[in-house]
Amino acid sequence: MLVYQDILTGDELLSDSFPYKEIENGMLWEVEGKWVVKGAVDVDIGANPSAEGGDEEGVDDQAVKVVDIVDTFRLQEQPAFDKKQFLAFIKRYIKLLTPKLDAEKQELFKKHIEGATKFLLTKLKDLQFFVGESMHDDGSLVFAYYKDGATDPTFLYFAYALKEIKC
Repeated sequence: MLVYQDILTGDELLSDSFPYKEIENGMLWEVEGKWVVKGAVDVDIGANPSAEGGDEEGVDDQAVKVVDIVDTFRLQEQPAFDKKQFLAFIKRYIKLLTPKLDAEKQELFKKHIEGATKFLLTKLKDLQFFVGESMHDDGSLVFAYYKDGATDPTFLYFAYALKEIKC
């Protein structure tokens, strides 16, 4: 199994269990999330507990709906950014991430980050913002939004910020 860690914080943000599609010249990974039920689920097996001397009450555990990626990687939702805050984040992020990349990736990153930023800006009002479990200020952001009519969220990751780790 492959796990993708944030280069800046070491937080696990994704794994190969969630297939991704490269967009914006490979700058962003697009990953489909799913709402799932977590916790005990009451399954009706057709038995009648009262007729069999059992307890009529069901299981006390509460089942909750969660987004698989958020739950699996313990992503922490952050307040939304306006355009000014987002651009300030991107400028700081470029300064933090660029030195961590090898020379070839630095050139590609510098060449294509503007296009990826513009792409994200077009969706800014629809984005949810997440950070890794450590909630470190210098970490990568993970973005989520709902495509037209979708009931499950789509996640966007900065591809160059992810380090592949074999488990």
